[in-house]
Amino acid sequence: MSLKRLIKIMIGLALLDGSVSDAAAQLPGKWQARASTPVPRSEVAAVELNGKIYLMGGYVKNGDLLEEYDPANDSWRRRASLPKPLHHSGAAAVNGKIYLIGGYIPGVGSVATVFEYDPAVNRWSVKQPMPTARGALALGIADGKIYSVGGVGANGKNSAANEEYDPALDRWTKRAPLPTPRDHHAVGVVNGKLYAIAGRIDGNHDRSIADNEEYDFKTDRWWSRAALPTVRSGIAGTVLDAKVFIFGGEYNRATRRDVESYDPATNKWQRWAPMPTARHGLGVAVVGRSIYVIAGGPKPGASFSSINEMFTP
Repeated sequence: MSLKRLIKIMIGLALLDGSVSDAAAQLPGKWQARASTPVPRSEVAAVELNGKIYLMGGYVKNGDLLEEYDPANDSWRRRASLPKPLHHSGAAAVNGKIYLIGGYIPGVGSVATVFEYDPAVNRWSVKQPMPTARGALALGIADGKIYSVGGVGANGKNSAANEEYDPALDRWTKRAPLPTPRDHHAVGVVNGKLYAIAGRIDGNHDRSIADNEEYDFKTDRWWSRAALPTVRSGIAGTVLDAKVFIFGGEYNRATRRDVESYDPATNKWQRWAPMPTARHGLGVAVVGRSIYVIAGGPKPGASFSSINEMFTP
């Protein structure tokens, strides 16, 4: 084997296990450590509302935990507990309220529950459940409506469900199903289109995928788009500057530090400076020009952390 070929293989192995390479050190974007979460956890739901970040549920002894983070003073405080202990749920904020949808209840499995949280009065209320119970799903928002995509159904298999929730009417409507059912994936909405990215098949770590599928709200149709360059699941995603950013995850029995963004305008992906700490089952939220990457498991499977790292492209 030539020396050149050997060097290429060594670089490839370094990138696979998430270690820092010279090339990675030159990638754009800056990371900064912020105040750790009070309670270590993973498989959380996170969402931004009015400049604050709300971290909900997850793998933790008291899985009904809600913590509010204020980036302005880099501090956390506990808020009203969830109505039920949940992990692998989806979260979305619409019209000043937070919606926690689906997930798993310990000892029960996939659920269809919908809970509304009002930060102004620090109170939860019960809303109309999803038509299809699912955990490890992903949510997107368009025109004041929430789209619940994919996940693991009550039978332990992937659901292709794509269901629209109208908070104003407390009503669900079924939409065109996801072409490639998956779980532990991410969703982003850019310019009237939803992107379902990566994930895994039937909760199997060894069956992670890189598929990227675009949903058009107006035509109620799906299209295949450029796949995520690095196969992984247990990821977190969010939108900034009309691009979908994908963080962390796990694959091949290792956690990932990869950060990549998808630009729908060009149908291309870009790599960014890797996360300081590899994690899966993490939460992300955008405040201003920065993305906060919070909690998650540093090791494959059931592991926990209090890490809060801020990424600025």
